[in-house]
Amino acid sequence: MEPSRGSNHGLLLKLELTSDPGLLGGVREEVERLAGSFGFSEPDCRAVTRAVDEALANIIRHSYGGKEDQPIEVLFRALEQQANSDAGAGLEILLCDRGPAINPKQMRPRALEDVRPGGLGLHFIRQGMDVVEYNRVNESNRLRMVKYIRAAKQDGKR
Repeated sequence: MEPSRGSNHGLLLKLELTSDPGLLGGVREEVERLAGSFGFSEPDCRAVTRAVDEALANIIRHSYGGKEDQPIEVLFRALEQQANSDAGAGLEILLCDRGPAINPKQMRPRALEDVRPGGLGLHFIRQGMDVVEYNRVNESNRLRMVKYIRAAKQDGKR
């Protein structure tokens, strides 16, 4: 997969796991712990954790067709504060898998009005993260998600 071949600048955590759904609980715990130590509010910690969990579930279900022995790599990097923005530092999360190429135009969440189980993962990912980008590099699908720490506003709200 080799997504981490470049600089490890800002690397906070690297997880290499298989596509076994039984591992998702442990990953959720680590992501929530990391997001909390990074300085996110409780709601933002939950949003980041949910986005990673949903993305991993989608990789397992759609990219690997439920096979439990396929490789997934997850990288967490610290991003510096953005100039000319109310966003503070950020957390970048890169999920990489070796499943077949996916057409990003086919990655659409279903309508929220369509009440039935499943199908809301992309909605939760896009709702909870500030940046969501998908690309294919060599033989690897890459989902990049970023969440910024928002500067507190004058009235104390975030």
